[in-house]
Amino acid sequence: MKKMTDKPLILILGDQLSPDLSSLAAAPDAPVLMAELPDEASYVRHHQQKITLIFSAMRHFSKALEQSGRAVTYLRYATEPTINSFTDAVKMMMQRDGYNRLLLTEPAEWRLMQEVESWADTLGIGVEILPDTRFLATHQEFADWADGKKQLRMEFFYREMRRKTGLLMDGDEPLGGQWNYDADNRKKLPKGHTTPPRLHFAPDDVTQEVMQFVAQHFGNHIGTLDNFAWPVTAAQAEAQFAHWLDFCLPQFGDYQDAMKTDAAFLYHGLVGASLNIGLLNPLEVCRAVEARYHSGQAPLNAVEGFIRQILGWREFIRGLYWLKMPGYGDSNYFDHHRALPDFYYSGDTDMACMHAAIGATREHAYAHHIQRLMVTGNFAL
Repeated sequence: MKKMTDKPLILILGDQLSPDLSSLAAAPDAPVLMAELPDEASYVRHHQQKITLIFSAMRHFSKALEQSGRAVTYLRYATEPTINSFTDAVKMMMQRDGYNRLLLTEPAEWRLMQEVESWADTLGIGVEILPDTRFLATHQEFADWADGKKQLRMEFFYREMRRKTGLLMDGDEPLGGQWNYDADNRKKLPKGHTTPPRLHFAPDDVTQEVMQFVAQHFGNHIGTLDNFAWPVTAAQAEAQFAHWLDFCLPQFGDYQDAMKTDAAFLYHGLVGASLNIGLLNPLEVCRAVEARYHSGQAPLNAVEGFIRQILGWREFIRGLYWLKMPGYGDSNYFDHHRALPDFYYSGDTDMACMHAAIGATREHAYAHHIQRLMVTGNFAL
């Protein structure tokens, strides 16, 4: 092992592709480690487009870091046969370059947090875990809010987040006099209604290389790569979001709960993946949507309905996950044990709604909330 260095190594995970990440901000000159890992790509059978998105976005982000002056060690999938996990990658960097301190922003998954927290003992490296400041509620804030409550309701947590951020507030009261406009967001699409075209991106050279690799190594996973068009850089994500603001947000609220055959996206924002891997900032997204209401470009029911998904549901589910884990992962309220049928993954069924929802997921790696909750989710129950 080389002589130890006091300079920390920053580990950046595949869903932490944000230039303002807390670990990067804490050590502006520290080198970075990023890795495409077999364990991460295969611990569940991820959709082929999900693997493509994350690996391509990681490669683009690592280049951006290098162009900003960062030293980056980027380990591509299977280039080092003995490196399968983050533990393997960190151990290799310790042996090769003599690191004795590791800095990272907290993982978003319990299993990864357990792995990271073991390294001080198993690898003998100092580990500093920083909070993920891209989220708007800390774990402690959620725990304090939940303490003593018999039921944890998203709606009431959402109101606290509105007060905290000031989004859609008029002093201490909600804009428009009510907190939630969900009752206004259940209209059917008119007969013959045509939704606007969406801004997508043809795969660039980096993405095409990843697609070839994914087809070779993960071609038996669910989904296809034929329609891959997701943003893989912050610039692409911002452009897609700006296009949605102009052409979709005004009618998002009215038709938020609608479904239409052969119209996978309708008026939905398609920002979930970009938010989850760090290409978009959730508070900035919410403020941009709020600004459309104040400028008269979008109605309140559309703006509130969208902001609730991020400020309410996204923050609430994250808080609940960390509050209830690890037991939450094994919970089975209805004591169900039957396996799902094969057509739940293939879409090969005469049930029209199931066929459409699963088919869209296979083609686009996407299903909006009504498809997930009311169709595939209800069937699974």
